[in-house]
Amino acid sequence: MLLERLYDEDLAQASYVIGCQASGEAIVVDPRRDIAPYLELTARHGLRIVAVTETHIHADYLSGTRELAAATGATVHVSGEGGQDWQYGFEAERLHDGDEIRIGNIRIQTRHTPGHTPEHLMFLVTDGATADSPGYALTGDFVFIGDLGRPDLLDEAAGGVDTRFEGAKQLFRSLREVFWPLPDHVMVYPAHGAGSACGKALGALPATTVGYERRFAWWAPFVEQDDEQGFVDSLLDGQPDAHAYFARMKVENREGPQVVGELPALRRFDAAELARLVEADDVIVVDPRPHTEVHRGTVRGALNIPGPAKAAGFGAWAYDPQRETRPLVVLTDDVEVASQMRDHLLRVGIDQVVGWTESLEGLPTVVPAVLSPAELDGFEHALLLDVRSRSEHAAGHIPGSEQLSAGRALWDLDRLPREGTVVTYCQSGVRNSVIANALRREGIDVVELDGSYAGWSAWSQQQPTT
Repeated sequence: MLLERLYDEDLAQASYVIGCQASGEAIVVDPRRDIAPYLELTARHGLRIVAVTETHIHADYLSGTRELAAATGATVHVSGEGGQDWQYGFEAERLHDGDEIRIGNIRIQTRHTPGHTPEHLMFLVTDGATADSPGYALTGDFVFIGDLGRPDLLDEAAGGVDTRFEGAKQLFRSLREVFWPLPDHVMVYPAHGAGSACGKALGALPATTVGYERRFAWWAPFVEQDDEQGFVDSLLDGQPDAHAYFARMKVENREGPQVVGELPALRRFDAAELARLVEADDVIVVDPRPHTEVHRGTVRGALNIPGPAKAAGFGAWAYDPQRETRPLVVLTDDVEVASQMRDHLLRVGIDQVVGWTESLEGLPTVVPAVLSPAELDGFEHALLLDVRSRSEHAAGHIPGSEQLSAGRALWDLDRLPREGTVVTYCQSGVRNSVIANALRREGIDVVELDGSYAGWSAWSQQQPTT
């Protein structure tokens, strides 16, 4: 049996290829939308993808299940659990608790594990060539390394009202009745790692075991002592902000993401043509450079989406394809960087990257407005905005600031003044630059605090006390 993890550092997302080398068949679990890595991996091992499945309706990235099935002819399997409100809207084989998928000698048993979402599944994998019981568990967003999938996401991102409490209780039952009885040796492979917003304290290791989690996870004593209320209280306390784009992912993944198929070659734009398009506001330039370089000058109306390594996460804060359709052109002298930017943005349903341009030369440019910490006290502004998370703001902030995380700002424009200047800051300046440029495109007068909170803290500590 082959079991390989493909990990996306951008969104801290893991997908898996399980292959039977005897039959030459493979299944992919929780694929992302840029599918080339799955095709390359299976081709390298002489496998053909015959099935694709996913653990649940994802919120943090756009599923590649339909994309991969369209490219390979594989059978799609999705959850049929969770009630009518959580049924997928596209044709697929429906999985229920106890069902099996067979791939050559491999048996993959479905277990319904609600809590993170009502329809959530866990897959127990048995290598029939060597064993007669499961040795591996693909837990999706149910059990992470040292943590659990958050049960409040439906409230935060899908319009639910107080579903977090029932979700937490469901999660407790799933742990007690499905996960806890598994043998110690069963390997656990989750769908996310450290950095994901799908939990509050995810570990960075790629895998764990049932026995280890039963022994050391924070939740284990609650399950062992059958303390449901203590578990619920602890689980719901301190969950991170949910990015606003999660709501779009939920809807698109439930109904079925658009299949993009083979992508056309990216087009190189010369300065003269692109300048005309920028002046007419018919395209948006994506500037992937660090914010310190962007502050020295960028294309007028550009979005600062650092990349390609983190382009999906940052891009989903800055560009909403539900209301913005203008094509994107990447500022880079390397077409491979532009291609990687497109791949990353596809993962969050931003399909509008059409080309690249080599430099700022010949393009209309602007220098973003920046303010030093020393100038802040005497600077007239309508709002001082902290775009870090709630927990960061609570741990320390600039006096007089209001908090609105960068991942939600573009969807909460009614909280921002249309008259006067908004001064924004994050921790170091990266997130601040991303959202500041997005807000400028919305017509908001934004000035970035140079050095952000870290810079202000260092400056304030140097000031004489009175």
